[in-house]
Amino acid sequence: MKNTIFNTPIISFFLRFISNSIMRMVGWRVEGKLPDIPKYIIIGAPHTSNWDFLLFLGVIFNLKVDVRYMGKAELFRNPLFGWFFYWCGGIPVDRKKSTGLVEQTMEACNRSEKFIMTIAPEGTRHGVKEWKRGFYHIAKGAGIPVVMAIVDGRRKSMRVGQVFHLTDDMEADIKTIQSYFDGMTGINPNKKYIPLKN
Repeated sequence: MKNTIFNTPIISFFLRFISNSIMRMVGWRVEGKLPDIPKYIIIGAPHTSNWDFLLFLGVIFNLKVDVRYMGKAELFRNPLFGWFFYWCGGIPVDRKKSTGLVEQTMEACNRSEKFIMTIAPEGTRHGVKEWKRGFYHIAKGAGIPVVMAIVDGRRKSMRVGQVFHLTDDMEADIKTIQSYFDGMTGINPNKKYIPLKN
């Protein structure tokens, strides 16, 4: 079994206390709760800053949820902190390689009794004009819903819990999902998703 934050109660309590205290000090809060279902994909947006990872940790500590996430392989190679990214549920991704990541993630989901993964659909903290659709293909292929994690930089809140069940119309689904994030600026308002106009 993967050694996760929540397999070690004393450490998880300590980290939760620290993360909640820090979030209160900087004025950020978590609103809502995650659904009580065994498998889903959490999509977090807008992804505009390196600080988003600390916000992510604050959310998972606050909600006591055991999640997986994908991160740059370089983070996991760090001799001092690489273990921590693994311990928090990280899966290293080499962006230079095409290794069937969607298919591998679907298989991991199908093999698991409980599977929660968080993905930043923008794929980068820099401003983008189109979301990557890996999250959609994973959720659709595994037959699981998508849950929103909305970063509201203006209100300093992370809103979670909105569940969306995919249909057979990908383009319509993507537009509906993106509509939940309309008007959000993230931590850095200068780097946000700007949808292309038809």
